[in-house]
Amino acid sequence: MQLVVGKIGRAHGIKGDVSVEVRTDEPELRLGPGAVLLTDPASAGPLTVESGKVHSGRLLLRFAGVKDRNDAEALRGTLLIAEVDPDERPEEEDEYYDHQLIGLDVVLLDGTLVGELTEVVHLPYQDLLTVKKADGTEVLVPFVEKIVPTIDLENQRAVIDPPLGLIDPDQAVVAVASAEGGAEGGPAEAGAGAEDGDDAAGDAGEGKADA
Repeated sequence: MQLVVGKIGRAHGIKGDVSVEVRTDEPELRLGPGAVLLTDPASAGPLTVESGKVHSGRLLLRFAGVKDRNDAEALRGTLLIAEVDPDERPEEEDEYYDHQLIGLDVVLLDGTLVGELTEVVHLPYQDLLTVKKADGTEVLVPFVEKIVPTIDLENQRAVIDPPLGLIDPDQAVVAVASAEGGAEGGPAEAGAGAEDGDDAAGDAGEGKADA
């Protein structure tokens, strides 16, 4: 199976180094020296990683045969693709590759179907799961244990416990209205929802999906 693990950015220096936008949680494995990568467009590769280093927070790679800045700049925008065994699992028990997650049914704790997991979005601060609902709309679910407590690959489902309003925005409106109206229990429930949201943001560093 082929997975996109990086995207080549600008040339760096005059010796052929390029900056790389990393799209994998295992750069040492997928983008380490000796790694052979397919490319999109295919005409740019395959590319063999000759060396790598981190400079000012960016990954810089040098590929075999890329000798100067002109060669490096010609690769700008190229996607780097790794061949991965479909049965391979990340070393950490609670981590998953994107292809293992895409297509899972997304359900609530009580088994109610929310939709289908269609994409894993990798951001610098956390991973997000794109869920396509039955009505065709999409919602982004933070991939943190508090909100996604269970990934059940055997039964092909992801169990989520979303804060109020994440899946159905109308619920959030009702909660706010109840709080403002002084309904019994309203302010406490609204506050709890806000705390859940804050906690989820606080857990942002614990993304669990790998490319």
